Amino acid sequence: MIKRTASLLSSLVLGATLLAFGPAAQAQSAANGSSAAAEYRLGSGDIIRVVVYQNQDLTLETRVSEAGTVSYPLLGTIRIGGLSPSQAEKLIADGLKNGNFVKNPQVTIILLQVKGNQASVLGQVNRPGRYPIEVADMRLTDLLANAGGVAASGTEQLVLTGTRNGKPYRVEVELGAIFAPNGRDLDITIQNGDVLWVDRAPLVYIYGEVQRPGPMRLERGMTLMQVLASGGGLTQRGTERGIRVHRKGTDGKVQVLQPGMDESLKDGDVVYVKESLF
Repeated sequence: MIKRTASLLSSLVLGATLLAFGPAAQAQSAANGSSAAAEYRLGSGDIIRVVVYQNQDLTLETRVSEAGTVSYPLLGTIRIGGLSPSQAEKLIADGLKNGNFVKNPQVTIILLQVKGNQASVLGQVNRPGRYPIEVADMRLTDLLANAGGVAASGTEQLVLTGTRNGKPYRVEVELGAIFAPNGRDLDITIQNGDVLWVDRAPLVYIYGEVQRPGPMRLERGMTLMQVLASGGGLTQRGTERGIRVHRKGTDGKVQVLQPGMDESLKDGDVVYVKESLF
């Protein structure tokens, strides 16, 4: 038996059906389906290397076409899109053996670049972009970690969109809830084409007679008193009686409110602290 390369990519096992070898090969593929269900599956654009032990002429480095096929020496065009490497290795070996090309072929498939299965991360993360799904059980937190995590300006409310069972899929997940007891189910398995969106964190703006005026991150349930405290509190000239909150309504008009110190603020609120006249 050949010792497989010890890298992460070479240990990935790629999964489904090779169509070039007839019903017997397809039946064998189906028999392996249950074990391959959780394995990485080859997609178009993936770059692979096929190695046949002691048959250097059959070594091939190629890209999986948009149709999920590759052209392999002696076998011609074979469809490997959706296959796992263990299945693809066996079926290619069967093809070489059944065609009397190699007596006892030992085939190894190494995944060099993942291009066919990718997910995107957008919004307030440190490294937005497209990332390969290198393992079949890649989770939401894995994808977020690849993107460098949530940026300082981002919220913990995550939105994942994609397709499941041929239908549009959308779910909102609070990042902190994933790490709570029994939160594992919220750490969703990522699939090809998924898009993770991290929105901007809600902000409030304080100005006037406060120690540190300016924009401030609004935590969930944050009260007026907590916002003012985060801003360093009032100056000596500030007065609680002169606090006003400017809030844009659903009609787009700005309302001027005088909330209590224990009332919660909303995203976009502007807190103004007037100067005391006495």
